[in-house]
Amino acid sequence: MSNKIGNIFKGDKVIWMVFFFLCMISIIEVYSASSTLSYKSGNFMGPVIKHMAILVGGVFVMICMLKVKCKYFKIVTPFMIFISIVLLLWVLLAGQSTNGASRWISLVGIQFQPSEIAKGTLVLAVAQILSAMQNENGADKRAFKYILTISAVMIFPIMLENMSTAMLLCITIFFMMIIGRVPGKLLGKLAGIVLLTIVFAISMVMLLGHDEEKLAKTNDTFTEQVATEQPEKKNTVQKMFHRMDTWKARIDHFLDTKPVSPEEVDLDKDAQVAHANIAIASSNVMGKGPGNSVERDFLSQAFSDFIYAIIIEEMGVPGGLFVAFLYIILLFRTGRIANRCENNFPAFLAMGLAILLVTQALFNMAVAVGLAPVTGQPLPLISRGGTSSIINCMYVGIILSISRTAKKKEGADDRQTDPKLATA
Repeated sequence: MSNKIGNIFKGDKVIWMVFFFLCMISIIEVYSASSTLSYKSGNFMGPVIKHMAILVGGVFVMICMLKVKCKYFKIVTPFMIFISIVLLLWVLLAGQSTNGASRWISLVGIQFQPSEIAKGTLVLAVAQILSAMQNENGADKRAFKYILTISAVMIFPIMLENMSTAMLLCITIFFMMIIGRVPGKLLGKLAGIVLLTIVFAISMVMLLGHDEEKLAKTNDTFTEQVATEQPEKKNTVQKMFHRMDTWKARIDHFLDTKPVSPEEVDLDKDAQVAHANIAIASSNVMGKGPGNSVERDFLSQAFSDFIYAIIIEEMGVPGGLFVAFLYIILLFRTGRIANRCENNFPAFLAMGLAILLVTQALFNMAVAVGLAPVTGQPLPLISRGGTSSIINCMYVGIILSISRTAKKKEGADDRQTDPKLATA
């Protein structure tokens, strides 16, 4: 019996343990944070049962990915690139809108975000480019051009509807190029160009976007004028960049360091940030205990984007640090697996997926504790989700597949067997 179970759950045992702890925390905290969903549905256990079913489906996908040989990931890369581009264009033209952003499409009754598929596809493509163009001195210069081309094609459509996801992808690809030994001069130039682009993009957002809340406080007449002109602008110049108003409001709110007295806090307009701060502050360091959150009833998306605030409220600062530590273990353990890989492609692929998951997790935590502007990034493998949870499980399954087939490099093996090389 134990042998059969061992054959199913192959791969790196540490990553399996990290995944297990994240799933247990997810079930406990989603059960606690889904009080609003339970109230709306009239079913107390419904949300957590659905979440557990999704996790079970994710484990099944993980096991399937675990059994796929790494060479097959190379084969599907061109097809995944084509599918991802088609889905990204589809969501721009006919996507379903949520909170003012067209991020979702429905296919065969299943609703999902094409950006979730595109993230893994881009990491897959970059890993293949870096591995195919390696030489003794690092990656060939042409690899840099190919990576920028494929990244621009896939990141730009994502950026129009989900700026935070686009930024996380850019960070992931940049770190992958560092690991892939792309020439430092090229990376330095890219960093400078990206910095200038970010400054330009923020400037355009601040100039063209309208923070309606801020305008209402300063000039009611002008606010009414903007409201009447807005539909016309969206039909021409700003139709593609309709998220500028949201981006500007978030930037203004994040940069506003003016002290606000408790009686001046507007819990209707600043509900997410305010209740997240209350949840963290009321934890009293050690937390209230699982299931004892109060702010879950007031914090919007407590089971998703702001679940980390609920984790700190219930499990305290030690619990919050433990969750962060799990993601760090995932990253460093994947680094050890990549170091054992005999070929470059699985090493780059594993590190790219790990960086993608951990960067998103750290960014979600930064938002919850007020260190970054509010975005729509869930906490991977913990937040309540649908296809995004399954796709994250798929990423972990690919890492486990690589860990199962990773071999010691010949140089490392020689040093272990030959005492002369070990002392050299």
